[in-house]
Amino acid sequence: MNKSRHVLTSLVMVPLAALVAVPFYYIVVNTFKTHQETATSPLALPSGLRLDNYVEVFETLPVLQNLLNTVIVTAASVTTMLLIGAMGAFGMIIRSTRFNTWFGALMVLAFLVPFQATLLPLYRMLVTARLVDTLQGLVVLYATGAIFCYFLILGYMRTVPTEIIEAARLDGAGPLRIFWNVVMPLIRPILITVGVFQTMWVWNDFIIPNVFISSTGNRTLVLLVYSAVGQFSVNWPMFMTLTVIVLIPMVIFFVTMQRFIVSGLVAGGVKG
Repeated sequence: MNKSRHVLTSLVMVPLAALVAVPFYYIVVNTFKTHQETATSPLALPSGLRLDNYVEVFETLPVLQNLLNTVIVTAASVTTMLLIGAMGAFGMIIRSTRFNTWFGALMVLAFLVPFQATLLPLYRMLVTARLVDTLQGLVVLYATGAIFCYFLILGYMRTVPTEIIEAARLDGAGPLRIFWNVVMPLIRPILITVGVFQTMWVWNDFIIPNVFISSTGNRTLVLLVYSAVGQFSVNWPMFMTLTVIVLIPMVIFFVTMQRFIVSGLVAGGVKG
């Protein structure tokens, strides 16, 4: 029975996986073709291993500068989100008061507000703070994702035995020491899981950089891809090459971290 179920699962999943892989195959193979080859036979294999498109992309576009911008913004934003979210969840757990309950409900309402509805007031606030068209401004905006981190971390942190925290208190540890030395190591699985999700969001986000970044030197990689689309014509091999360059770091990152995602979600579901 189990063998038949595995065979049936494979018969369903393999074609679905192949269907999902077609767009990725289409993009990758056309990075090794000329513009004419892409137009005449987009799904065929390239006639040879041509790296001219990759060389041209790095020579004509500020890929490395925009890559550095993206790495800086992603690392700073995700670190800030995880820190704020974990500290907020810890505060709710260690001191349950009526004010905290109402404040948590208020954050639920804030989480439900579409981000697009707040773009105009956010832009005016960043203009006042002189953070428009800066990487620091992007980090501040992405830090609002700490609300999402807070809810996921809070659910996981509730599974941490209160006896451990009480034991640390009896040993004379203060709230800050309990947070860093006791709670943070215990919630590491969910921190990794949430960090992966938020990293992929910040790396691939288009709306926020497109609205708040205007100068070429402060662009992220996603904006660089968008700017490569011409008004009347597009060099498709170069465009797809740039797309692959943007995708490669996230593909490697996700493949490397996927086992931590699964373990974090499973641990949060069965712990306690």
